[in-house]
Order: sequence, then C-alpha cells, then structure tokens
Amino acid sequence: MKRLLIFLVLASLTLTSAAQGRRNFARSEFPKVNDDNSITFLLMAKDAKKVSVVGDFSLENGKERRHFEMQPTEQGLWRVTTPPLRPEIYSYNFIIDGVRTCDALNMMQLRDGENHFSAVIVGGGQADLYKVQQTPHGTLHTIWYPSPTLNMQRRMTVYTPAGYAESRKKLPVLYLLHGMSGDETAWAELGRTAQIMDNLIAQGKCREMIVVMTNGNAWQQCAPTHNGGRAMQQYRNGEQGAPTFVDSFGDVIAYVEKNFRVLKKAQYRAIAGLSMGGGHSFAISRRYPRTFDYVALFSAAVRGFNDEQVQAELKAQRDNGLKLYWIACGKDDFLYKLNCDYMQYLDSISMPYTWRESDGGHTWRNWRIYLSELVPMLFQE
Repeated sequence: MKRLLIFLVLASLTLTSAAQGRRNFARSEFPKVNDDNSITFLLMAKDAKKVSVVGDFSLENGKERRHFEMQPTEQGLWRVTTPPLRPEIYSYNFIIDGVRTCDALNMMQLRDGENHFSAVIVGGGQADLYKVQQTPHGTLHTIWYPSPTLNMQRRMTVYTPAGYAESRKKLPVLYLLHGMSGDETAWAELGRTAQIMDNLIAQGKCREMIVVMTNGNAWQQCAPTHNGGRAMQQYRNGEQGAPTFVDSFGDVIAYVEKNFRVLKKAQYRAIAGLSMGGGHSFAISRRYPRTFDYVALFSAAVRGFNDEQVQAELKAQRDNGLKLYWIACGKDDFLYKLNCDYMQYLDSISMPYTWRESDGGHTWRNWRIYLSELVPMLFQE
C-alpha cells in the first residue's frame, strides 16, 4: 500500500510538471508575430493594477505608436495585440504599475547605452536583411588590441565574412563607428551588422569585406557591461581629455593591418559612423589624409567646420579626391539642420558629396538602412 501511494504521488507530480511544461511551451511563442504583421504580447503580472507595452512601433499606415494598454486575462496573464506593423526590428518594454521591465518570455534582449530593451523582428522587405537566413555566415571576433596612444589595451568587434579563415584572399576594410553612449558592441547588436553583411554578400549585392567596430570612448577599455558593473559611471563621468579617440585611430589601423589579411591602400579602406561616430569619421578622414577613399556620415555631429584648420583640412581632402563622400540624415533628426549647413559649406568649396535624406529621426531604424545602402557602393572597381 505504501509503495502504491508513493507511485500515485510521483505520477501526480509528473502530470503536473507536464501540464506546466505545456503552459510554458505555449508562453514561449510570445511575443508572437501574426500573419498580418501584428504582434501579440503576453505577460504574467498577477497582482498588477495597470500594464502596458511601450516601444518604437510603426503602423502599416505610416503612423508611429509608442504605447499599447494590456488587458488582464486568466490566471494573472495580461495580453495585447497591436495593429499590423511595418517590417522592422521593434524594441519594447513592459510598464507594470509604473515600473519599466524587459520581457522575460523573450530571449532577444538589446542594450542601447544605459537602456535595456526586449526586441522582436517583423519580417519582410528591408527587415529580412536583419534576420538570420539560410546563407553562409561570417564570424564576429572580440579582439583586444594595444593602443599606445591611449596607454591601454582596448576592445573592438571585427566581422569577417564566411570563408575568411580558409581563404588566403586579402579583403577591403570598413571601419564602422558608434554614437554617443555606444561602444564596440553597438553596431553588432543594435545595427545587426553581421546579418546585414551576410545577407547582402550572399545576394551578390556587395563585396566581401572586413568590418571593424571600435569603442569610440577614449577613456574606456571596453563596453561597460564587460567591466565589473560600473557601466553608467563610465559613460557619465568618463574623462574627455587628450589624447582623444581620433588621435588614437592610427593604433586601430595598425593592428588591423598587421593581424588581418587586408588590402592596404586608400581605395580599399572606408570609414563610416553614426552621430558621435559620424563626427569621428568626419575628423578621422581629414586627420589621416590619403587613408580612406570612402567616407560616410550617418546623422553626423559635424561640428567645427567653421574652424580655419578644419576648413584647410577639408580643402586638402577635396584636392586629394575621394571615391565617395556620403551624407545621410532623417528629416526629423535633431542634427538635420547642422548637416544641411555643413553641405552648404561643402558647396561653397566645390567639394563633391552624395546626400541621402530619409524620413524619421535619430534612430537605429535609419542607421541600419544607411548601412545596408552604403556597403553595396563600397570598393567598386
């Protein structure tokens, strides 16, 4: 009788565990992208009084929507389904009685500076470039390199295309720089650089190339999340003195050209950056003359072009000649007017450039598009 009782208890526990497993399996489908490109979100918040999902949602009709109220259902679950959305990566958080949190059911988590988000991809069109497809995949390397200028070991992320390890071929290099509060992980994680490169290369739309993603904060060795938890103290209180990241960029080039199989002429080097990184690209491309034949500025902080020294460097850059000087910015970007003023100056000195105006503001949605449009233009012979 005692053995029978133990057996019945164990059977009951097994059935209970299986039922819980089925419930957890069902929850693992969320956030769920539906056939009409709407998203259904699910949250367990048993004692909550008010729950909503906030994100950077773009509806099919082009309107932006930040906020959706969630409704309570059974057993403490809250649910909401958005209207149909445009294909895109959407970052979001839950707000539970005023407290912001990530989605515990979603394994796709992003960090943008000090902010942490959950994310979901609505596929189709441009967004398919951001997904892992059935194509050959490149490799993301985490590299520590010496920076004698800054007197420290520093970290960067390097993308090499599929087959690089087995090949002896030398490749061109794109140096890709992040914005303020970003670091060497930003372009890989938020910008989906590896996925964009894999998919464009597989489609035959761009050349194979190496992409070097640096840390542009001269006072940091690496992303704060890898440095003992003192993340935002380093962002907010970082020392901004000399030497600067621009001063140290020669250390990056020297390491890459010593340790990777690359083509070492200006026609095989490109530099691009967003916001602060656009300002760095603006400066580095002048300070390292005859180094880059391709320069791209995304929503760039192009400050200082009224300075006489900067103007002299720009005129020298014009005279050296470039294969591409590409400027891109959204119409609602807070740096839009600054970029327009900069282009007026370039017009006054007859310096050629290509202008790409887009909708929207200072967002990764735009910068991912800019990257996917830029790389097919690079290193064309």
